[in-house]
Amino acid sequence: MSFTSIPILDLALAKDPNTKPQFLADLRHALIEVGFLYLKNVGIPDEFFKEVIREGKAFFDIPEEEKLKIEMKNAPSFLGYSRLSAEVTAGAIDHREQIDLSTDHPIPDKSAPRYYNLLAPNQWPSPEVMPNFRPVFTEYMKRMGDISLYFTSLIAEAIELPSTAFDKYFDGKDQQHKLKIVKYPDVGTLGEGKGNQGVGPHKDSMLSSYLLQASHHKGLQVQNTKGEWIDCPPIDGTLVVAIGQGLEALTQGVCASTTHRVLSPAAGAGARFSIPFFQGVRGDTEFEDLEKVGVGQVPEHVKDQRRKVLERNGGRLDDVEFTFRGGGVAKTLGEATLRNRVKSHPDVGERWYPDILAEIREEQAKATVADGQAPKEVVNTAPVSKAVEAH
Repeated sequence: MSFTSIPILDLALAKDPNTKPQFLADLRHALIEVGFLYLKNVGIPDEFFKEVIREGKAFFDIPEEEKLKIEMKNAPSFLGYSRLSAEVTAGAIDHREQIDLSTDHPIPDKSAPRYYNLLAPNQWPSPEVMPNFRPVFTEYMKRMGDISLYFTSLIAEAIELPSTAFDKYFDGKDQQHKLKIVKYPDVGTLGEGKGNQGVGPHKDSMLSSYLLQASHHKGLQVQNTKGEWIDCPPIDGTLVVAIGQGLEALTQGVCASTTHRVLSPAAGAGARFSIPFFQGVRGDTEFEDLEKVGVGQVPEHVKDQRRKVLERNGGRLDDVEFTFRGGGVAKTLGEATLRNRVKSHPDVGERWYPDILAEIREEQAKATVADGQAPKEVVNTAPVSKAVEAH
C-alpha cells in the first residue's frame, strides 16, 4: 500500500560502521517509497536551532519600512523580502510573507551569463535593527551546506552508486545554497474569500531541501502515490528532507520527488513559521549532461524496487507533473532557474527581466488558447507545473 506516514531517520547511525548498513537500507526505503523523511541528530546543537528560530521569527516584527528597504524587487538576484501574497503557485496566490537568502557571492561580472545574477550578495536587514540576524543565518547556511553535501553522498550509497556520484554538480566550497524564512498567517487574518493556500501543490526543483519547522503548527502535507494528502507535522529535533525533481531525474526515477503543499493555519491558531534550506546545484550544468551522462546507471535491481512500488499502488496519482527536463528554451540549470524565478516573482521580472517575462506571458497565453479557453491577458501568474521552492 502507499505510505501513510513519513519515516524518521537518525543521521548519527550513518557515522557508525556498525549501524550504517541499516541506515542506508532505511534511507533507500524512504527514497523509493516516500520521497520525504524526517532527519534527526544532524549535528547542530538544539540551542543553535532555537537561536535560528528566534531570529527568523523576529524578522517579521521589525518595522515595515525596514523590510521594504531590502525588498526583493530592488535587485536582480531574487534575494530579499517579499510582501504577503506576492508569489503564485499552481495558478493561485500563496498567502505567505518571506525573506530569501543565499550563501553570499560577489556581484557577477557584466560579461557573465544573465543567470549569474542569481549569484549575488544578500539583502540583509540593518544590523541596527537586527544585530544578530546576519551572523546567525550565515553560520546556519554554512552548517546546512555541509550537512546537505554529506547527506547527498549517503543518498548515492543508498542506491548503490559511488558516494561521490553527485559531486560533479556542485561548485565545491563556492556552491550557492538558498534559504527562506517564511511566515504563513492564519486564515482569520487574511480576510474572507482568501482561501487557505500557504503554498500550492508543487515539487522542489533541484536535489534536496531541508526544512526546519519553526512553530508547532501542522500545515505541511505530502501526497502519496494514491493521491492522498499525508500530514507532516513538526517533530522537535528534526529537519524534514524533501527529494527534488533533479534527483529523481539523475537517478532514473528511483528517488521519488513527491508533491507537497502547505495549508494556512486555521483562524485563531496564529501564524506558522518555517525555515527551508535548499541545496544548490552548479548553474552551468547543462540539461544534455543531466539526461545523457548524469551520474551513471543505477543498478537494475534497485530500479526494480521502485517499479514494484508503482505497480503495487496501481501507478502514481500526482497533482503536479514532472517538469525537470530539457528541450525547452533553457539549456542550463541556471537559465531554467532564472526563468522559474521570473514566473514566481513577476514584479522582479518586470523591473529586471522584461524580455523573459514577455516570453513567459506569451507562452502562457498560447497554452491557454491550446486548452480551448478564451484568450486573455496573462498577468502575474505562473504555470501549474512549475517547480518552486517553499515549505
